[in-house]
Amino acid sequence: MQSRRRMSGIVFALAVIGLVPVAWPQTGANADALDVVQVRPNFWLIAGAGGNVGVEVGADGVVLTDAGSAAAASRLIAAVAKLTDKPIRYIINTSADADHVGGNAALAKAGKTFFNVSGPRADMARAMTNGGAAAVLASNDVLRRMSETAGKGTAFPADGWPTEAFFQPHKTLYLNPEGIEIFRAPAAHSDSDSFVLFRHADVIMAGDVLDTTRFPVIDTAKGGTIQGEIAALNRLIDMAIPGEPLVNQGGGTYVISGHGRVCDQADVVEYRDMVVVVRDVVQDMIKRGMTLDQIQAASPALPFETQYGVVPGATKAFVEAIYKGLTAKK
Repeated sequence: MQSRRRMSGIVFALAVIGLVPVAWPQTGANADALDVVQVRPNFWLIAGAGGNVGVEVGADGVVLTDAGSAAAASRLIAAVAKLTDKPIRYIINTSADADHVGGNAALAKAGKTFFNVSGPRADMARAMTNGGAAAVLASNDVLRRMSETAGKGTAFPADGWPTEAFFQPHKTLYLNPEGIEIFRAPAAHSDSDSFVLFRHADVIMAGDVLDTTRFPVIDTAKGGTIQGEIAALNRLIDMAIPGEPLVNQGGGTYVISGHGRVCDQADVVEYRDMVVVVRDVVQDMIKRGMTLDQIQAASPALPFETQYGVVPGATKAFVEAIYKGLTAKK
């Protein structure tokens, strides 16, 4: 029943902003089917493979934003193949979370590099591209997080690590033809977040800075902060163009959340306002000398729990992250 209500909400939201559902999850034997939604003539959203995946298609090939989880990689490859016969050329990661980068290795191997891997410098080209696979592009912090040791091995296999890492706050590509801009969002959901703007399609892939299914996940253990989260949401609002003055035509920039539905600028404003209100309430409680346990008992996020607190533990974790961020020593 809960799944049916979730799908009904998604269908309603898509109808309101004029998006086209291409395929929907089924029950029984097809329970693992993915949601495929055409956002623009050359841009699709694929949901259900972990984090939301953006698929931009053009003459040069396919540019993916994120790669879902490792477990869903084969289904994601099949879904992309149904949309186009063009090869996957780039995978751009918005963070180092497993449900966004777990499919990197498989999706990259299913694609094809732009480099000539059979020419006079074939060995060098194969080494640079993981044997001729599609490029994986991400910030250096994603590479650092993915290559960190975890027990006896690494957090992710080396063939799924970024093959192109950047240090600067702003990175650009031009493919399909499409101006693609990647903006880093420091210390927001984590320390390795980025937004990806497709200028011609007018679509922003927001990653887990924006998660319409729950309160923000602010991973303080991996560098996330409440102030960075709010700054990142403000940046998203500035980047997105509202559909004014013809708001009834469903225009404007589409902002695709890391999980959940497609948004417009007004949706991001509403989400940002919710985060700011809860932050301000917790801040006031801290000023009055309340402990974290007392703040949790006072339910500072209660007005928003029906919409954003349905995931078990989401409210408590959000309030705790705010408290830690506001009481951390400068």
